[in-house]
Amino acid sequence: MKVLVAVKRVVDYNVKVRVKSDNTGVDIANVKMSMNPFDEIAIEEAVRLKEKGIASEIIAVSCGVTQCQETLRTAMAIGADRAILVETTEELQPLAVAKLLKALVDKEQPGLIILGKQAIDDDCNQTGQMLAALADLPQVAFASKVDIADGKATVTREIDGGSETLSVTLPAVVTADLRLNEPRYVTLPNIMKAKKKPMDILKPEDLGVDVSPRIKTLKVSEPPKRSAGIMVPDVATLVAKLKTEAKVI
Repeated sequence: MKVLVAVKRVVDYNVKVRVKSDNTGVDIANVKMSMNPFDEIAIEEAVRLKEKGIASEIIAVSCGVTQCQETLRTAMAIGADRAILVETTEELQPLAVAKLLKALVDKEQPGLIILGKQAIDDDCNQTGQMLAALADLPQVAFASKVDIADGKATVTREIDGGSETLSVTLPAVVTADLRLNEPRYVTLPNIMKAKKKPMDILKPEDLGVDVSPRIKTLKVSEPPKRSAGIMVPDVATLVAKLKTEAKVI
């Protein structure tokens, strides 16, 4: 079974993001970039499926600027067999990425597509669902456990107040949640091996996809700073303030 995993290059989760002075977006100049943590979990799950003998080939896919090659090399160091970069300088929104992935799914015919449930930069949580709709495939979002057997995927997913287990026929789209696994540490020998693994570079036009943005960002601003709290002498005063000032009770 062939597994396709989508990975995104984002600002590293340890970096404190800063808004540009003109409020047009987030400043990423000279900022450390890395693979989206949820996508790292997705690639780890694919590698574990290969180690179990279920998956035969893992293809890592990324869409974006030239520097996304570094992210794909990391994916191959974790265990992906080859990579595909859809290179573009356009701002890619979830629908555009879903269309690009759909074109690659049609081309590669994978048995399973795994994505992170969301990217930590835009937090859209849309690409996996849009891909499943465009490709007319069954989907399970927020997966915390995946078992593959007899042409079906049994997936436990997290929901409000608990979890549920679903069975879907392959091929299918699965989006990875935080508790699916813990990604392995990437060793230096594997980083060196990843440099020799094949990487195809395509353009959106090669796949016949229009990636023009459908949504325009008008303004990006930092959240207002929280004001200092106040001390109250007794419970009665607290209740009074909650009623008259905060108006929460």
